[in-house]
Amino acid sequence: MNKSLTLEDIARIAGVSRSTVSRVVNDHPNVKDDVRERVLEAIRETGYRPNAAARTLASQHSSTIGLILPHSIGFLFTDPFYPLFTTGIAQMCNELDYTLALFLVGSKEDEDKVFERVSGRGLLDGVIVQAGHHGGLEIVDKLIGTDVPNIVVGRPYRTINAHYIDIDNISSSYTAVSHLLQRGRRRIASITGPEYSTVGIDRKKGYLKALSDNGINIDNSLIAEGDFTENSGYSAMQTLLPARPDAVFAASDVMAIGAMRAAQEAGLNIPEDIAFVGFDDLPIAASADVPLTTIRQPVVEFGKKTVEVLIDLIENGSETPRHILLDTQLVIRESSAGKSSSTLKE
Repeated sequence: MNKSLTLEDIARIAGVSRSTVSRVVNDHPNVKDDVRERVLEAIRETGYRPNAAARTLASQHSSTIGLILPHSIGFLFTDPFYPLFTTGIAQMCNELDYTLALFLVGSKEDEDKVFERVSGRGLLDGVIVQAGHHGGLEIVDKLIGTDVPNIVVGRPYRTINAHYIDIDNISSSYTAVSHLLQRGRRRIASITGPEYSTVGIDRKKGYLKALSDNGINIDNSLIAEGDFTENSGYSAMQTLLPARPDAVFAASDVMAIGAMRAAQEAGLNIPEDIAFVGFDDLPIAASADVPLTTIRQPVVEFGKKTVEVLIDLIENGSETPRHILLDTQLVIRESSAGKSSSTLKE
């Protein structure tokens, strides 16, 4: 027997994922018969022996996952990102026979109470923290010091030792602004996310880098901060209008919708006078009065993948922090049409 064999080796031989091998090893019922047999055959052929301690822990699971969202109930159900994201998590929990427990954190007091409930073994097998929009959450740092498996959605603000899943916000924003430059726009404004969040910071970095790489001077009068709400996009656009931008990159679709409303109320035509690109590709982007060009991130898939990774951490652990980035895609619609293309610098 080769004692150096790992779950990854068995997964590669069987042609399945690491988490699938883990579920077979731990006798999880939600595995197709032909897949289970393929994994077992790989185990028999290689002489692989599962870690006995890991299997003992697996047998003590409660099959319940906690989801911590740093928002009030009102914000949770008015921002269309979170219902979609939570849907993906719930669907994968159902598929893998896990129960989902939801915790909303709207204050420091809430955070302390929630941490007490989720940090002890027994109630939950693992915890998902959605912290990308609110990078200052101390609960992320606190969970690192516990033995409760956890994963953060969105790059954490401070903690580099956390397991997290995200997209490349810098590269994606760079793509969005590059598209506007290719359409001949030169006075490109940005409505950023909050400066205290990693999402806001990274998407602004991508905006600035795209301009700098193409010889466009940074004009601070073309930058306004929002908080991912439609009203903040509307207000930010009003502050940007005197600078006469010919395009706007908004760090979320919701803010872009508010910004377009402000531009139209000011008598500007979209996209003839001013173009817009958003971020997320939520349903409101395609259904807007002027369909919105945007960066599509797989929101539902984001939730599903987060559960898969967390369950893998629950069942198998990880000696090093796992940082997973999902792909994005530029979706071009009417809001950024018009004007001739131009050649960008390499």
